[in-house]
Amino acid sequence: MGSGDNVFTVVAKNIDVLAMPLVSLVFPLYCSIKAIETKSLADDQQWLTYWVLYSLITLFELTFSKVLEWFPIWSYVKLVGVCWLVLPYFNGAAYVYQHFIRPFYRNPQVKLWYIPGQKGIFGKPDDDDILTAAEKYVQQNGPEAFERIIARADREARSRRSSYTIFHNDYEY
Repeated sequence: MGSGDNVFTVVAKNIDVLAMPLVSLVFPLYCSIKAIETKSLADDQQWLTYWVLYSLITLFELTFSKVLEWFPIWSYVKLVGVCWLVLPYFNGAAYVYQHFIRPFYRNPQVKLWYIPGQKGIFGKPDDDDILTAAEKYVQQNGPEAFERIIARADREARSRRSSYTIFHNDYEY
């Protein structure tokens, strides 16, 4: 009875170490491969989101490893969180995507690129800023310089489109 109790005690105390690789890597890898083979977008979304979130958790752990050493329950909290993200009963990764990532992506609070017709920080359309900058450029350099810039941008856009078409025509689906 003595050695059996010791094995059970060791397993119980280290369940996070034993379960974490299975729950966080092996099972998601298997499900990701299955998702690749199906035509369903829901499982693709679930597993792509899971891998993004798992990467963020790993980066968080690497960044704050010294601080996390002070919290002995961190490994158990992580195990519970990963189980919530992974287990089909909860579909936590899909939930995080639908409720947090997708709304931010569809309505970004931080402007990362120019969107025509959208209002700027001070409530005036960004188009006005673009037009003001274009007018200033024409005044400083003349209309011919501005036309050369437009023509160059048009050539580059056509070049990108044609190289995109060539690439995708060569690639077999």
